[in-house]
Amino acid sequence: MMKKQPAQWLLSAASVGIAGIILTQSYGTAVADTNTESFVQTPEQKVTTRQVAALLDRSHYLNQPLDSKTGSEILSMYIDSLDPNHTLFLQSDVDEFKKKYADDFGARLKRGDLSAGVDVFERYRKRSNEYFAMASKMLKTKIDLTGKDTIVLDREKLNHFKTKKEQRDYWTRQLRFQLMSITLGQEDEKAKEEVFLSNPDITRGQDLVRNDQRTPSEILQNRLSRQQEQFKRLTDDEIMETVLNTAMLTYDPHSNYYAPIQATELQIQSSLQLEGIGVSIRPDRKNPDYTRIVTLVDGGPAAKSGQIKPNDLIVGIAKDGETMTDVVGWSTREIVSLIRGKRGTSVTIKVRQPNTPDASARNVTVVRDIIQQEESGVTHRVVEVQRPNVDKTPKRIGVLEIPSFYLNYQARRNGEDYRSVSIDTEKALKALNKENIDGLVVDLRNNPGGSLDEVARMLGFFIKSGPMVQIRDNRGNIQVYRDDDGGEQLYSGNMTVITNLASASASEIFAAAIQDYGRGLVVGSTTTGKGSAQIQLDSLALGSATLTQRKFYRITGGSTQNKGVVPDVELVNIYDDATFGERAQKKALPWDTIKTAPYKPEGKFTNDTLATLNQQSKIRQEQNPQFVYLSALNDIRDMEDEKKPIQLDINSRRAKMQLIEKRSLEAENKRLIATGERPYANWNTYQAAMDAKFEERSRMKASERPELPEDEAFINEAAYVMLSAEPKALLSPQEKL
Repeated sequence: MMKKQPAQWLLSAASVGIAGIILTQSYGTAVADTNTESFVQTPEQKVTTRQVAALLDRSHYLNQPLDSKTGSEILSMYIDSLDPNHTLFLQSDVDEFKKKYADDFGARLKRGDLSAGVDVFERYRKRSNEYFAMASKMLKTKIDLTGKDTIVLDREKLNHFKTKKEQRDYWTRQLRFQLMSITLGQEDEKAKEEVFLSNPDITRGQDLVRNDQRTPSEILQNRLSRQQEQFKRLTDDEIMETVLNTAMLTYDPHSNYYAPIQATELQIQSSLQLEGIGVSIRPDRKNPDYTRIVTLVDGGPAAKSGQIKPNDLIVGIAKDGETMTDVVGWSTREIVSLIRGKRGTSVTIKVRQPNTPDASARNVTVVRDIIQQEESGVTHRVVEVQRPNVDKTPKRIGVLEIPSFYLNYQARRNGEDYRSVSIDTEKALKALNKENIDGLVVDLRNNPGGSLDEVARMLGFFIKSGPMVQIRDNRGNIQVYRDDDGGEQLYSGNMTVITNLASASASEIFAAAIQDYGRGLVVGSTTTGKGSAQIQLDSLALGSATLTQRKFYRITGGSTQNKGVVPDVELVNIYDDATFGERAQKKALPWDTIKTAPYKPEGKFTNDTLATLNQQSKIRQEQNPQFVYLSALNDIRDMEDEKKPIQLDINSRRAKMQLIEKRSLEAENKRLIATGERPYANWNTYQAAMDAKFEERSRMKASERPELPEDEAFINEAAYVMLSAEPKALLSPQEKL
């Protein structure tokens, strides 16, 4: 099998960092009046800053020194990360910061000095305070939601405002837009609640009536106040994270710095293991200030306590014997950070049932333990498909769903029992082989990637032997991952791989190798295009980092970076290429090529065969109600363009929303009629039914949720394509592709 590698390499699109909890839309941020001199850099923060700067200066794939030019780029990126919509900083602010810090921003980071970044952050805090003060004052007045003026919501490519008058004018218009949106949302919500009340059966026994009596101004004020309180709780480490993560993102989109809280999330993501109490949470439907427990993990500490129930509202948390903290109004991320902790330590949670007084709240102390996220791993099943006028009997198709290429690296390193995607896939393939399947569909949709070791082991299950992926480091050295097991294959039958724009990194390595060897067809849409590998660094003074040090290439020599893997047969793309994927990222590494690694393909699908398969599939998609529905949703999505001016008139906006609703309902009803189901009478009934179904699904375990018909359409079409493909013509060793 594959030779073992010395390091843990992460090939995950999900390793893209988050700049603290700074909101991505600056006009939605409101900040409290806090002490602007509160940030005092600690020795650990200085060391961490120097460590991150040294990594960028000496160890990144680009070999780009952290000099004055790069430092100036980092400063510009940092300003944009805080104010992506260019509505908070004035142009004079930007000019001032560039004059003061552009030349030595990089040098400061190398010295461990965060003062320039903190100075910029404090101006951001000041401007945000000004916005909040103006918004609070304006929301106390009567606001006219009619008129002929307009607003452009997406200002990323536009200049910062030159004067406060221009800025205040925009703030006024964006507050009007938000009030307009809330007003229209309330109208829809009340219409849905009337459906719930007049037709209780549609609720499926759930309490879905919010009966929110607040005015739009009160809702917006509460929303801003909640954001204000979250901003108050920002730690100095999270402000540091904003600066350092931006520095790393200036080199490429997948080099990231994580403050301690975020570092924990990264470890969970890659290992499917966490230390907590075993609950899933989300904001309460009726009042987002409260966090509701949705489900309990079987056998987890919360379930074992017998005192914590689904639907409980979390009102307080006492961490590790500390005093109880009121967490009403806290974000789910903040609550998660309090609940999680080391195995064997205790946490006390104050909970109460909805619609009960605070006096009924109860304190429950539970001991944290390791929670294995069993439902997050590989799943397999068998479906029966039958092509009309072709198959006399249904074909049995195995479906292998791989959510990520996960690996509990720490447990493996310590010699402990561990879980990984290759271990789970091996078990699944052995089970499917016993089912005598006629073909296999490997579903990599929305798979963000993961461990390079794991994807290489996975490929060994499907190909006979040979190179699987090539890796080039920042010195130009090329390493080839090979499958050298003498031709052993765990599965050698027909197969297809489904990809979409959210299939990234390790997923792309897998799909590319299957395609290059002619082992199977790739169907779906072009992948993310993340063709770089990151080393995970856990030895920083504070937090952790991922650093891009290598780039990977197909065995044919072409990189998957930027361009991604183009499918053999295209299916409906549900994502927006302009805003999603590597090609939409700032500072994305370019596409390039290296030499082909000598390999022996197992077969080949000719161009004529692929053209025929695409033509046949296109006809089926045009006749399939699910694909027709998804295509219609794509067209409806394109009706909203935030780069274009939107009229600030509630009547005009209501008409636009009603047109979108009308077309959405028509698309849904067309799908229902085509599948023999009853259409919805109107938009409100449709939305009420969708709310009820969503709430019901959220209470189910992942393994219990029925497959969505629009998702299952991709599985069936992948099977049809595979069954329709002509047998592959095996190539002689001398013949080249």
